[in-house]
Amino acid sequence: MRIFDNFPVLETPHLILRKISLSDAEDLFEYAKDKEITKYLSWEPHKSIEDSVRFIEFMLIKYEREGYGDWGIEFKENRKLIGTCGYVWWDRKNSKAEIGYVLSRKYWKRGLMTEAVKEIIKFGFEKMFLNRIQARCIIENIASERVMQKVGMKFEGILREDIFIRGNYWDTKLYSILRKEFFITI
Repeated sequence: MRIFDNFPVLETPHLILRKISLSDAEDLFEYAKDKEITKYLSWEPHKSIEDSVRFIEFMLIKYEREGYGDWGIEFKENRKLIGTCGYVWWDRKNSKAEIGYVLSRKYWKRGLMTEAVKEIIKFGFEKMFLNRIQARCIIENIASERVMQKVGMKFEGILREDIFIRGNYWDTKLYSILRKEFFITI
C-alpha cells in the first residue's frame, strides 16, 4: 500500500492539512486570482472559478496517478482553504523530494506557512523515509526564502536561469534540509 492511498490528514496548532476537494473551489479562487500571490509562481492568476475547478481536478488526478500531491491548508479558525503545500516531485530511488507552497495574502506574516511546511517536512522524513528535502524560490521572493530558513533549510546556491515563467528565465535560490539535520532541530 502506498502511504498516500488513504490521503493523510495532518494537524498543527492552527491548521488542518488535508486532501483538496472540489468543494474548495471558491476558497481557492479567492486567493488564486490575486496577482500578488502568483507573481513568483509558474501559474497565472485564476480568471474564473472554472480555473480553480480545473486546478483541483488536476490535483485529484495527480493524487491518483502519482500517489501524492499537495495538501490543502485549512485554517482551523474559520475552516477556509487558505493555500496549498506539498511535494512537487519525489525521487524514491534516491530518497529525496522537493516541496512547494502558496498561501492567501490575507494570512501572510502569521507564521502559518512555516507551521505547514514544518509538518510536511516531518511527514516526509517519518513516513516517506526521505533523506533530503529541498525547495526553490525565485531570488526576489524573500518571503518564501524566509519560510525555508525558519524550517531549518540551508542555502545551497543559486540556480541560474532555472525556470521559465511568463516568457523569462528566472534564477532561483536552492535550499535543503537533511533527515539528520531535521531531527536535531525539532
